[in-house]
Amino acid sequence: MEINDALDRDLAQSHGLSMNEYEVMVVLSEAPERTVRMSVLAEELVNSRSRLTHTVRRMESRGLVRREACSDDGRGVNCVLTQEGFDLLEKAAPDHVECVRRNIFDNLSATEIRHLGDILAKLGERREN
Repeated sequence: MEINDALDRDLAQSHGLSMNEYEVMVVLSEAPERTVRMSVLAEELVNSRSRLTHTVRRMESRGLVRREACSDDGRGVNCVLTQEGFDLLEKAAPDHVECVRRNIFDNLSATEIRHLGDILAKLGERREN
């Protein structure tokens, strides 16, 4: 997909992040204590657990996240966004939003944007059911 490639390339060049890494950081940044159980994170991102584990391992080696045992049951693993990861996300987010605007929304009319919003809302409803 050309648009996904452009977004991924932009994040990699400007901030050294893949799109998957960026998405992990966004989900974690919105969670209480910037912490999400790995299995929930995989579901949220529609990723296989093995793919997510690989992504998180790479991010962990860079100090962007850390993994720790779940305190509630001891079997699961939480992924936690570190301060370093949060700081990088704060730097990357405005540039990523600009890249999305430039590559997607600048090429659509106001009517097309409304239709896109309607379609995405409908898809979101189906995913929740």
